[in-house]
Amino acid sequence: MKFDPAYKKLMECGIRPSVQRLEIMRYLQTHFTHPTVDEIYMGLKERIPTVSRTTVYNTLRMFSEKNAALMITIDEHRVCYDGNTTPHAHFFCRKCEKIYDLMDIKPSREYCKDIKGFVVEDAQLYYRGVCPNCQKEAEARFVAGEVIN
Repeated sequence: MKFDPAYKKLMECGIRPSVQRLEIMRYLQTHFTHPTVDEIYMGLKERIPTVSRTTVYNTLRMFSEKNAALMITIDEHRVCYDGNTTPHAHFFCRKCEKIYDLMDIKPSREYCKDIKGFVVEDAQLYYRGVCPNCQKEAEARFVAGEVIN
């Protein structure tokens, strides 16, 4: 168990491992799609019949508070989670609504004592636009003579 990456992450973040916490962390560490609470719940309910949406929600909130996962708030309707807590930016495609990791762009997480009187504890950076796959798809549709919105 000590070599399990999910177990190790929980212990490093000061979170007492339980079956449900371990499974939720394993899900985050193996699904790089920036899943929502509902996606994680649906992915786990067959393996853990006793899991509830509330448990998943509360566990993810705790993971976020203890820096075991990132909570990504794209807008008021979409909150996603990322098991990769290494500082990096995200890109949200407005066409396919996927979130991509931009590992080579890092938000500043300098824990400065004074930025105009504010103490910085966290920084998140995400971009919005159209991903390369959706651009290619739109270009192919344009070449084929389809109307594109």
